[in-house]
Amino acid sequence: MYKICIFGGTTEGRKLVEFLSGQEIEVYTSVATDYGETLIAPAENVTVSVARLTAEGMAALFREQNFDCVVDATHPYAPVVTDNILTACREVGVDYIRLLREEDRLPENAIVVENTQGAVDYLSTFEGNVFLSTGSKEVAAYSAIPGFAQRVYVRVLPMADSLAACERCGLPAAHVLAMQGPFSEEMNLAMLRDTHADILVTKDSGSRGGFPEKAAAARKAGIPLLVVGRPAQVAGSSYEQVVEILTERYHLRPEQGGSVEERPCVEKPLVSIVGIGTGNEEERTVRCERVIREADCLIGAERMLRAAARPGQLCLTAIAPEAIRDMIRSHPECRRFAVVMSGDVGFFSGTKKLLPLLDREQVELVPGLSSMVVLCNRLGKSYEDVAALSLHGREGDVVAALRQHKRLFVLVGGENGAGELCRRLVEAGYGEAQISVGEQLGYSGERIRCGSAAELANEHFHSLSAVLVEHEGGAVVTHGLPDSAFVRGRQSDGRAVPMTKREIRSVAISALALTGDAVCWDIGAGTGSVSIEMALQAPAGSVYAVEKNPAALELLEENAKRFHTSNLHVVSGSAPEACRDLPAPSHVFIGGSSGNMGEILALAREKNPSVRIVATAIALETVSELTACMGRFAHSQVVSIAAAQGREAGPYHLMFGQNPVYVFTFTDGEEEE
Repeated sequence: MYKICIFGGTTEGRKLVEFLSGQEIEVYTSVATDYGETLIAPAENVTVSVARLTAEGMAALFREQNFDCVVDATHPYAPVVTDNILTACREVGVDYIRLLREEDRLPENAIVVENTQGAVDYLSTFEGNVFLSTGSKEVAAYSAIPGFAQRVYVRVLPMADSLAACERCGLPAAHVLAMQGPFSEEMNLAMLRDTHADILVTKDSGSRGGFPEKAAAARKAGIPLLVVGRPAQVAGSSYEQVVEILTERYHLRPEQGGSVEERPCVEKPLVSIVGIGTGNEEERTVRCERVIREADCLIGAERMLRAAARPGQLCLTAIAPEAIRDMIRSHPECRRFAVVMSGDVGFFSGTKKLLPLLDREQVELVPGLSSMVVLCNRLGKSYEDVAALSLHGREGDVVAALRQHKRLFVLVGGENGAGELCRRLVEAGYGEAQISVGEQLGYSGERIRCGSAAELANEHFHSLSAVLVEHEGGAVVTHGLPDSAFVRGRQSDGRAVPMTKREIRSVAISALALTGDAVCWDIGAGTGSVSIEMALQAPAGSVYAVEKNPAALELLEENAKRFHTSNLHVVSGSAPEACRDLPAPSHVFIGGSSGNMGEILALAREKNPSVRIVATAIALETVSELTACMGRFAHSQVVSIAAAQGREAGPYHLMFGQNPVYVFTFTDGEEEE
């Protein structure tokens, strides 16, 4: 079996090892650091050695192993290593192949110097902060710059040797950015701005070394780019040419290394979206740990990366789905990505928005423990009947949710979100509801506090909190609230503000056939009795109460607060003009039209041809007007209701009749038989 030796922990070197893994060939790869070793995926035919060899040591290795050829894939700025490899190959008589990194065209405004000393000389006359991204090996040389410790910021790998080199030069810790690359343009730009850099110093490391991203960041920051030119290179070949040479010489499979089973994501990178549960490593699944361990790159929020990353692992910070997608596609050298999400990937997770964006990748979902599961487990309570609501960066109405469910799990966000939740419940009349707040679940500061909403309303809680709300009272879920439940008032002429009575309201709401996410208009809303009933019946929808009477508008606001209907929006004005900028309605109730019935119906149909409209009429003129409209809709119906209420009259109880009301229903949409 043929034996090949590869030198270099570079991107090109790792890619070549990846190609050769699984082939009918033995691969010995030599890297200079432990970090370089962690970046090479294990394979049965690949041996990795960590050592800094002299020319003599290399020659001894070549004799011992009897390699068929040696591939030099070391960094273009490591000419001494290249000289040693070439010298050893000539001494032993083994074939030498140089893998060259392609050069990028330098920006026109780049300041190019021949070597590190040239950069030091230039910076010695330059005023302002310096962002140094050339690595830790040359830090000592740059320490000769005047004001080095005060104005130079260095980005190095998070390794003990790198940090020690900075410390020996007297560079303060605040001026050392110990991070793992590659770095996106956005991340480079953020670092330049954070350090108030006036110049960026880099090597011409090519596309695979992140040079274009550095150049673009410097351009956006409006600062000069100082480039240390490449040393003279030994003649060599590109990555593609080296692969072609090895394939032909050693009869390799040209399309890919390894079998399909061994290398499932050669054509497309594999993206694993992983739910890591809480911050506690012990509560992560075995599969989660394996996927993270095998990933070439981890992507996620900084808190998630701190909790999950392995030493030396490439980590990229991103939260927005588009940013995560862009980071995956800007790192083609990585084949396995793990996007780490808190909790479970299917429970109020960013996974929902990320999945449609990953149409070029293979994607797998790895579930984890949600915070609801963890909190209920800590409390020793079941969760099969618990409804869930998230207020973490989302809109939600906890009062509306609690009207429908006796047990509610709430993800809260922001400063003291749990305390605000308790105060909201107290204001809505749920002060006796039992509250369990889990703060920093899975972290060292984990704490659980329990009590009633009233008892905890003045407490302060951590921003990373989850809440279980439990109450015994069952809310009324049917429509038909008593008239006395609403605040009534009078107009300027002394007459009562109009209100659709309970009996008529019940029939009208039934005729509307509302859905939970309905978008409703209530035209001529009066006191808002119908608006509030609709808002309660459609908790995930929106209700727009349109009213022109100032006295009625005040009552609308007061009743909306009384019932805590945050999805009810009061609109001042006359229909149809006041409705032109409203969202298209799925349902419309017309209790008063001010003579504009035809225009209102026309606007509603224009906004939504399938809208369902219910209108009530007492005056015969309005009945006639609505009757004339019946033939204009695909489906129409009218119901006449004459209701009477029992009242005491001395020792007797008599029925007192109300005015007969006609309830019209119109729609061009599908009508149930």
